[in-house]
Amino acid sequence: MSTHFPPQSTSESDEEQTQDPREREEQARNLCLRLLTVRARTRAELAERLTKRGYPDDVSERVLDRLATVGLVDDQDFAEQWVRSRHHNAGKGKRALAAELRTKGVDDDVIADALADVDADAERVRAERLVADKLRRERLDDDGDDVKVIRRLVGMLARKGYASSMAFDVVKVALAGERERRRV
Repeated sequence: MSTHFPPQSTSESDEEQTQDPREREEQARNLCLRLLTVRARTRAELAERLTKRGYPDDVSERVLDRLATVGLVDDQDFAEQWVRSRHHNAGKGKRALAAELRTKGVDDDVIADALADVDADAERVRAERLVADKLRRERLDDDGDDVKVIRRLVGMLARKGYASSMAFDVVKVALAGERERRRV
């Protein structure tokens, strides 16, 4: 007894591949524009989405080159905005920002340029603000055993990408200041 296999249905990707290359390019461009309407994206993010949708590399390259030419895709601008926003709003440190940008496909040179605006003083000030905000809500026991509080606050700063030496220093100074403030 032979097994009968029905003919495979033509998938959308087969139909798309037989389409006019200009139509495919137009579809790829429209996809990119829809994605860019939601939020700014890197060239690598857009290329990945186009690849997932089955667009050939040559079509993706032409579309992305055109979008870059008209200024809709600019990794340098994206990285600068990302660093400004995530440092200011989320309180991220340089290491965390660099890691986020790498996952988005931004080149290391572009990342270095974008992070050049975040100097050590600005990073420390942001860390101090984060710690002060958290510390106000902490219960501080009278016995002065602050190991748990220090561990929690240093851990929070570490997750946000701050160097451990700076985190310990910021937490110690802030904790001493908060204890003094509560005494008064």
